[in-house]
Amino acid sequence: MFFLSSVRKFDWWLLMGVALIAAMSLVSLFSFEREFFLRQALWYLLFFIIVFLGSQVHWRFLVGQAWFRQIFYWCSVALLILPMFQSGSVRGTKSWLTLGAFRFQPSEFMKIALILLLAGFFSRMHVQAWLGKNIVISFFYAALPAFLVMLQPDLGSALVLLGIWCGFLFMSGFHLRRVLLLFSIFFMGALFAWLFLLQPYQKERLSSFLFPERDPLGASYNVNQAKIAVGSAGFWGKGFGLGTQTHLRFLPEAATDFLFSAYVEEWGIFGGILLLLTFSFVVFRITSIGYRSRNNYYRFIALGFALLLLIHFFVNAGSNLGLTPVTGIPFPFLSYGGSHLLTLAILVGIIERVTIESS
Repeated sequence: MFFLSSVRKFDWWLLMGVALIAAMSLVSLFSFEREFFLRQALWYLLFFIIVFLGSQVHWRFLVGQAWFRQIFYWCSVALLILPMFQSGSVRGTKSWLTLGAFRFQPSEFMKIALILLLAGFFSRMHVQAWLGKNIVISFFYAALPAFLVMLQPDLGSALVLLGIWCGFLFMSGFHLRRVLLLFSIFFMGALFAWLFLLQPYQKERLSSFLFPERDPLGASYNVNQAKIAVGSAGFWGKGFGLGTQTHLRFLPEAATDFLFSAYVEEWGIFGGILLLLTFSFVVFRITSIGYRSRNNYYRFIALGFALLLLIHFFVNAGSNLGLTPVTGIPFPFLSYGGSHLLTLAILVGIIERVTIESS
């Protein structure tokens, strides 16, 4: 009875928005990659099970405790180190941890740990977050896992972790002099990463983004094919199963990095607008739930979750359109992948719990 009464308090609009993006993902995968379609369908089944179960957990008495957030954070940091000691790599990186037949990316769980930790930190500090000591402390929490992820190497996830920290900081206020100092530090950090951390193929991706005409059949090939897929779609698209870039295998990684382009090719500008409106609606529902919450910590979790979605969206959609470098960041709820969906499921479960407690 308690479960049924709590389910009635769900934000069903949020779940319907997620379900609509899930349908877009599954339809696209069914069109050109049936094996991935079946796997993604199972992942989405698990996704909604986790959301419903997660909504029944009293997160305030768990993640609201500073000791739990610290333990969860440091355990997630430890998980980031483990893949480096495993033999072999996936897509040129050691960012995957393999346990028997199960394989996942520890960096995905690090995103949850960082959001929970920084939400607690910034909800306590408020405007004092811009004090020098507090900037250093909060930056350390993001920089440590970002550095470990860079070593794997996984540039995209490292940028997401640092982006989450920046978002939390700017949600807490604005200090011009310290902003200029931070930009200087980031510039030096980017220079250090270019000289000592980035792998040659990552440098090629960044160079091809700045100078796409330099290597159109090499480093720029993926982005060029993605732009062709989007540019040739027209308003209504080529139709289900008729996307030439995907079905003729011109578009690499169509199920993961470039599923946005594959979807738009078949469903056109109309389908793309529908996807963007639905995604915007999902982000709006999450932020509105956070603002309605009477708990400041929950409010920051919701804003952190919305921030995570927006970073993923701008990086992935931007790379599909040639506006940002290709970093392997998935499109939330759309791209194929279990680890990312499990991360989103846990966060959606927490948000639904916030809705229940705010009712």
